[in-house]
Amino acid sequence: MESEKIINPPSGFTAFALFLVSLVIAAICFGYHQALPASIILVIDVIFVLPGLVIVNPNESKVLTLFGKYIGTVKKDGFFWVNPCTVKKKVSLRAFNLNGQQLKVNDSIGNPIEIAAVIVWQVKDTANAVFAVENYIQYVNIQSEAAVRHLANSFPYDNLEDETAHITLRGGAEQVSLLLEKELNERLARAGIEVLEARISHLAYAPEIAHSMLQVQQASAIIAARRLIVEGAVGMVDMALQKLSEKNIVELDEERKAAMVSNLLVVLCGDKAVNPVVNTGTLYH
Repeated sequence: MESEKIINPPSGFTAFALFLVSLVIAAICFGYHQALPASIILVIDVIFVLPGLVIVNPNESKVLTLFGKYIGTVKKDGFFWVNPCTVKKKVSLRAFNLNGQQLKVNDSIGNPIEIAAVIVWQVKDTANAVFAVENYIQYVNIQSEAAVRHLANSFPYDNLEDETAHITLRGGAEQVSLLLEKELNERLARAGIEVLEARISHLAYAPEIAHSMLQVQQASAIIAARRLIVEGAVGMVDMALQKLSEKNIVELDEERKAAMVSNLLVVLCGDKAVNPVVNTGTLYH
């Protein structure tokens, strides 16, 4: 595998100036009816000078090969002259944004989910990008899809069914993104590609189970809310009994305490407004 070699070729302005001077000389030769020297000068210009002129734009590079041998990479922007026999391949050094398509895969516990990722990448080693793989852009697309699929297979969507899961796709966004970025860098290092950022852009249950899983989530939310309400209600009842006892407002035997606790819990834990009932007798009649 070739390693990148940076070269700095001579300025193209000097070669272009020599080209203009040679054109003037050729014109003078034609003026004096010296066709052969003029023709030789024009052939040299066309074959050796003009093909060697190359322009490198900012954040671009030119990978040069001569008769199948890697010569080097020009990364400095400007106007240069290189060996006219070299093959010049442009490789962009700009950051690329890959908006991956939505993939339907199974998470670690077998639930079908839809997942997609946004990946920002750029070429760091132009020699590997050109010579190590057939098409580095296609290589990035295929390896990115494989990495996203592997990530989805490695973790559950959430911990509703796997309560022991420390990382979930829905709850551990930062950790999942870091793991995806790390795996992509390992996969794309062969092609001289560096991943700058990787984020999950879409995550959802597959349509065939989305409704059922939504019901599970709603049930879990209701249970959690009820648990919180009951804990608060028990605390309020305990506080009420303590206050009544401390201030000697009323003496309650065990049966009256039980009735009071029951009434308070009904009022505090009910999901609808409670209509009070006034007892005009006693608790025992």
